[in-house]
Amino acid sequence: MRTVIKKKEPLEMDEEEDIHMREPLLPVSPPPSLLICLYVGHFLARWGARMWEFSVGLYMINVWPDSLLFAAIYGVVESASTALFGSIVGKWVDRFTYVQVLRMWLLTQNLSFMMAGGAVAALLIYQGLKSTSFVAFMLLVVLTNISGAVGVLSSLAGTILIEREWVVVISNGQPPETLTKMNSVIRRIDLTCKLFAPVFTGFIVSFVSLKASAIILALWNILSVWLQYWLLMVVYNGVPALSESNRKRNINLVPNDSPESRSEESLLSNEASSVAGENSWKRKIIERLSRLPCIDAWVIYTKQEVVLPGVALSLLYFTVLSFGTLMTAALEWKGIPAYIIGIARGISAIVGIAATLVYPIVHSRLSTLRTGLWSIWTQWFFLLICVASIWVQNGLISSWMLMGGVAASRLGLWMFDLAVIQQMQDYVPESDRCVVGGVQNSLQSMLDLLTYIMGIIISNPQDFGTLVMMSFLSVFLAAILYSFHVFRVRKHLFHFDKLYAKIQSLIMCC
Repeated sequence: MRTVIKKKEPLEMDEEEDIHMREPLLPVSPPPSLLICLYVGHFLARWGARMWEFSVGLYMINVWPDSLLFAAIYGVVESASTALFGSIVGKWVDRFTYVQVLRMWLLTQNLSFMMAGGAVAALLIYQGLKSTSFVAFMLLVVLTNISGAVGVLSSLAGTILIEREWVVVISNGQPPETLTKMNSVIRRIDLTCKLFAPVFTGFIVSFVSLKASAIILALWNILSVWLQYWLLMVVYNGVPALSESNRKRNINLVPNDSPESRSEESLLSNEASSVAGENSWKRKIIERLSRLPCIDAWVIYTKQEVVLPGVALSLLYFTVLSFGTLMTAALEWKGIPAYIIGIARGISAIVGIAATLVYPIVHSRLSTLRTGLWSIWTQWFFLLICVASIWVQNGLISSWMLMGGVAASRLGLWMFDLAVIQQMQDYVPESDRCVVGGVQNSLQSMLDLLTYIMGIIISNPQDFGTLVMMSFLSVFLAAILYSFHVFRVRKHLFHFDKLYAKIQSLIMCC
């Protein structure tokens, strides 16, 4: 049986009650040096992941020239693996100790990306392998796909551990602004890696070679894993709250596997079955299904107070309105030079980094709940420019409108992302936090996978406007769902009474 933790009451109407004080676990804030170690360790892990994320498309199109087939296949494999196994990864993180998860995460992620880099390097060095030994060629391609997918799943485990667990535990007992600031820094690190890792990799590809970039990727993961492990272990050993939280996790897990608990559960089950009579077989089927890792995790997710914000965030992943593969291909088809697309992508990342700086300021004046509301509708507003670009006849102007709308919308997107993550950190019970994080990433990957599928179905670049409208409607649905959640919690969306009072006072003054 899982340890039952009393759920928090729903948020009240006023935004001040939205920011609640967590029960203090450690009154003394961690030294800044430990936070720096945490941030640097996270940076090293995300840098390697972002290098691979950018490079894999270049590798695949060079392995099989004049076709996006291999790149699309890899995208499907990666998204499908996260969608299928993300919830299991969350339960796995919840089942083991912090140190065990840390070791397995870093070892698996870096080993996977090292193997993927080595396989790609072999494919690029022996380019005639496709004609001389097709079996060996395909084995290397399969190894690249599997290693990359495992590396992404390992990165997910690290994301859950750092962003959903350690950040919350470290900020426990501190003012609410501490968690807000740590979330912003963590997201800023990820966006910085997303901006500069492709630049670094592109520099190597342009001025050295594509083979050199694959070899450097493999070497990076071999050398950086030791520094990552040392930095994060320094944080673990230096923050007593992490050790205390880890001890509680062990206590909660021990009774589940003990013979006494199993015999007690079987006794209760027998009593229940005797009372239920002819309905016992139905209950047994339900119980067995709920014990499956995937089903159990999804049941836990749907019972959370923040399930609607989580679903709303996931809907934002069903989109071509980002500087991903599909939009980049469409822009190239319209005749936009690659360096212009790269500059626009960089501006988009800078806007995202700016969002992490603006979020704490807005959050301090509103609340987590209301910040999310303003953010999602801000994103929707800027995406109207992308919708308008569909009917612009001039291809160049249409492309600039599309890029400008996507770049500007990142301000609302990443602020909304931070708001939803902080709500999950605040209102998901500690015993369910890792499981919920895994299911959330699975749901996001399902919508991302659906985007790839729609891109295959609507593959003509002339019909890209249809994909733009579908993406816009997905964001609109996300905004409606989140607005409904806010109304359900606060019983209103805006303070119309205060607004009316201010208008009346202005009229009287005039």
